[in-house]
Amino acid sequence: MDVVLPLPGATASAASRSYSRRVRRRIVVKDCQSAEDVKEIRVCTNRTCRRQGSMQIVEALTDLAPPNVSVKSSGCLGRCGAGPNLVALPAATLVAHCGTTARAAEVLVALVLPGGRGGDGGGGSNWNAIVNKSLEALALRNKARSEVVDKNNFSQAELLLSQAIELGPIGGVHIMYKERSIARLASGNCSGALEDAAQALALHPLYPEAYICQGDAFLVMNKFDSAQRSYSTALQMDPSLRRSKSFKARIANLEKLTAANLP
Repeated sequence: MDVVLPLPGATASAASRSYSRRVRRRIVVKDCQSAEDVKEIRVCTNRTCRRQGSMQIVEALTDLAPPNVSVKSSGCLGRCGAGPNLVALPAATLVAHCGTTARAAEVLVALVLPGGRGGDGGGGSNWNAIVNKSLEALALRNKARSEVVDKNNFSQAELLLSQAIELGPIGGVHIMYKERSIARLASGNCSGALEDAAQALALHPLYPEAYICQGDAFLVMNKFDSAQRSYSTALQMDPSLRRSKSFKARIANLEKLTAANLP
């Protein structure tokens, strides 16, 4: 039997009464699970859901999710007329009508925060604040990316990422630290870049991109042995890096610089 649970700020009884009229604001679940149990979110990217914007939802959830919650695409989850659909594992919590970034943020808070899927409980305003801060942080991060891609303005990107981090979003902070590490290194701030890589790894110890950032900073500082260890750790965590042209270029550059600085 399906159970209708509210998003933060709504009550279960209200959700049940208005489900037929306001389905887009509800979470439909097959089995209740504690928020702490959510380990993975899979978003349907099959034809119908893809047309309804599910690829953008994968991107938004990936950017917003905490490090302990992985986000992946999946095949059809059924309910094709109610998409984009996603499922939270391991308890197979099915969520329908997740078609906007704002909705994705609401769903993520509802699934991940302790108590986030039970009625208001006095915490609805706090959940709504976290949703809003997460969306604002994501917008700042996207602006930072534009500053780098469109204008090559790393100092402005660093400022925007700092503002995003200070907001305290529900997740994605490890990615923001990683991207700020890149911006700081490009601006010549090697120590700051290392600090940010360390912060990213403190939040997500198995984050290969943070080790790459660490290795890049060590390389600029001519600490070749440390750079080698960082790159090797990244490769151990993600063997697919062997096929990455940018990673191969890093290793080639490291070998060239190491050879050039031999006594």
